[in-house]
Amino acid sequence: MTTKIAQHRVLVSGAGSIGVRHLKNLRALGVTDLAFADPGPPSEGLSALQQEGSLQAFTEYEKALSEFKPTIVFLCSPTAFHIAQATLAARAGCHLFIEKPLSHSPDGIDALLSECEAHHLVTMVGCNWRFHPGSQLIKKLLAEGAIGDVLSARIRTASFLPHWRRAVPYKESYSADPKQGGVLLDCIHEIDLALWYFGAASLEFASVLPATSIGLTVDGLAELLLRHTSGALSSVHLSFVQRTWRRGCEIIGSEGTIQWELKSPPGASPQEDAAAKVLLYGADGALRESFPVAADRDAPYKEEIRHFLDAVARGEETAAPLSQGVSALMIALGAKRKLVS
Repeated sequence: MTTKIAQHRVLVSGAGSIGVRHLKNLRALGVTDLAFADPGPPSEGLSALQQEGSLQAFTEYEKALSEFKPTIVFLCSPTAFHIAQATLAARAGCHLFIEKPLSHSPDGIDALLSECEAHHLVTMVGCNWRFHPGSQLIKKLLAEGAIGDVLSARIRTASFLPHWRRAVPYKESYSADPKQGGVLLDCIHEIDLALWYFGAASLEFASVLPATSIGLTVDGLAELLLRHTSGALSSVHLSFVQRTWRRGCEIIGSEGTIQWELKSPPGASPQEDAAAKVLLYGADGALRESFPVAADRDAPYKEEIRHFLDAVARGEETAAPLSQGVSALMIALGAKRKLVS
């Protein structure tokens, strides 16, 4: 950690599972001046973190801004609070890391972008899957033209919402909230990956079904078709009503194919992780190369934070600034309008 970063004061808003993860990783990366703001009672993980070292606690976000005076703010609060909290932080001159999705609505985003530009702030929307070695290898292979021109792709994620956060009943989570929940916002990573891999896109088609199989009215299953300015078509499948965990992609090019399939979350099953390889097929359809890309669960989160802090230290734009978060959000919101009730 550079001296420049060590001098920063970092506030994390929201001390749920992702907030605690970021606090832990920030400390591991050498940030010592840390605080969090959360109105609820501390979780077991947060209490353990507080016992390990100095960590200022606030129950009110605005009080934390005025008294702790952070220079960097991580927004890990429920999605509906992101834009309002980010705007307050931007006006105070704080660099911003905002957990995905950027918001649940376009309201207030233009004003936030203007504040960030006026204060010359470094911004990033949390996209930890960009920092998984599998995703990064695929990005590298595409940049090198390993499969020629990309023609089409299928990017998918499927999991079971009731198994996500065992400490919180899923029907009480923000994921189940009609205002800010649903699979399109919660699983926006795959939309982000499609834009990152293949460039800007428009939403050509979307079909969305509610999560009635788990007793919810929010979108639980979505099929999206994106047309990229590069000429590629990508199909994005999102589900949090599937009881088997799956994640991966197949990318078809003019000179070959890339495949990547995960059957368990990173670090959850070492045996399956060992088999989770990126496969590169050549123009003849034969397997040309197999790349092992195993990663523990925390590594992509640490790498995205490291990237953000390095960008702040250099005063440079991150790989995932707010503008890119807006692009993914607009596609997700466009698809949400297709929800069949």
